[in-house]
Amino acid sequence: MQAVRTIDRPKRELYVDYSMIFIVLFLLTFGLIMLYSTSSYEAAIDYHDSAYYFKKQLGFTVLGIVIMAVVSRIPYRIYKKFAIFLYAVSAVVVLLVKTALGKEVNGARRWLRFGPVGIQPAEVAKLCMIIVMASLIAAINRNIATTRGFWITFMIPAPISIMVWQITENLSSAIIIYGITFLMLFVSTPGYRRFILIVTGLVGLAAIVVFSVAKAGYNSELNFRFVRILAWLDPEAYVNDKGYQTLQALYAIGSGGIFGKGLGESMQKLGFIPEAQNDMIFSIICEELGLFGAIAVLFMFALLIWRMVIVANNAPDMYGALLVIGVIGHIALQVILNVAVVTNTIPNTGITLPFISYGGSATVFLLIEIGIVFNVARNIEL
Repeated sequence: MQAVRTIDRPKRELYVDYSMIFIVLFLLTFGLIMLYSTSSYEAAIDYHDSAYYFKKQLGFTVLGIVIMAVVSRIPYRIYKKFAIFLYAVSAVVVLLVKTALGKEVNGARRWLRFGPVGIQPAEVAKLCMIIVMASLIAAINRNIATTRGFWITFMIPAPISIMVWQITENLSSAIIIYGITFLMLFVSTPGYRRFILIVTGLVGLAAIVVFSVAKAGYNSELNFRFVRILAWLDPEAYVNDKGYQTLQALYAIGSGGIFGKGLGESMQKLGFIPEAQNDMIFSIICEELGLFGAIAVLFMFALLIWRMVIVANNAPDMYGALLVIGVIGHIALQVILNVAVVTNTIPNTGITLPFISYGGSATVFLLIEIGIVFNVARNIEL
C-alpha cells in the first residue's frame, strides 16, 4: 500500500513591532525617572517619603504592562461583540461619580474609589468610545459617506462627552473623546468639506467666546473656565489666581535653556509649581533637560505614532485599522494639548502627558490601548 504524502504548510509568521515595544518601554521608564525627580520634594514634605509618588506609579506601570501583554493576546475582533455593552459601561461609570463611590480630589469630583484603588471614569470612557466608534464605523461601512450616516455617527459620542463634561467637570476629556471620533471619521470618510465646516465653526465659536470674555473682563461670578481664558490672555494679571501655575511653568521653560540645568536640578518643582508631577511635568523636563530634552521626548512620541500608523495601514481589516487610529488620536491629542497648555498656547485645561505624568488609571488604560494595537499588529500577515 502506497503511503500518502502530507504537505507541510508553512507556519504563519506573526508581525511583532519591536521598535514600538522599545518606544513604549522607553517612555514609561523615562516617565518614572522624571516623576521621581519632579515629585520627590513635595512627596517628602507631604508624606515623609521622597519616593511616594514614584512607588505608586511604578506599581501601576507594572500592572499596566502585565495587562497590556494579556490584551495583546486577545483577538481584537472580539471587542466588536461588546460595543453596545461598552457604551453603556462608559455611561454608568461616569454616573457613579455622583454616588458614594465618587471621590473629590483637588476640588473636582472626577474619581471612583474601590477600596484602595482609584479609577478615573473619563479614562474608561475614552477606551470604550474607541471600541464603540470603530465597531460602528466598520459596521455601516460605505454608508458613512452619506449625510445621514455621517451625522448620526458624529453624534453618537455626544451623550458620553456631555456627561463627562457636566458630571465630572472634565471638559478636556470630553474634548478628547470628540477629537478621537473626529479623527476616526476623517480617516474613514471620503471628502473634506464636512470637516472643514466643522473646524471652521469650532474655531469661530472659540474666537467669539474668547473675545466676549476678554471684553467683559473679570467679575466674581465669572465661571472658572472663563477666568482661565483671562489668565491665558494675561497670566501676570492673574498671578494670584489661575495664572500662577502657567506663569511658573513658563519660568521653568525659560530657565532651562537649550540643554537644561541637569536632571534633578529644577528650582520650580520646589513648591513653586503646584502638582508639578501631573499636568505640568513637561515644564520640569524643559527646565532640567532643556529644549534638547523636550524635543527628544516629542520625537519619541512622534516615532510611536508613526509606528502605529504603519500598523493601521497594514491592518487585516477596517475595524482593526480604526481601533489603531483611535489610539493614535487619543495619544496625539493628549500630547499636543498638554504641551500647548504648558507653553500657554491654549488656556489651562488639565491635560496629562501620556506615560509620563503621574496617574495610575491613565497609565493602565493607555497600556490597554497599546495592547490592542499590538494585537492588531500580530494579525498582520507577512
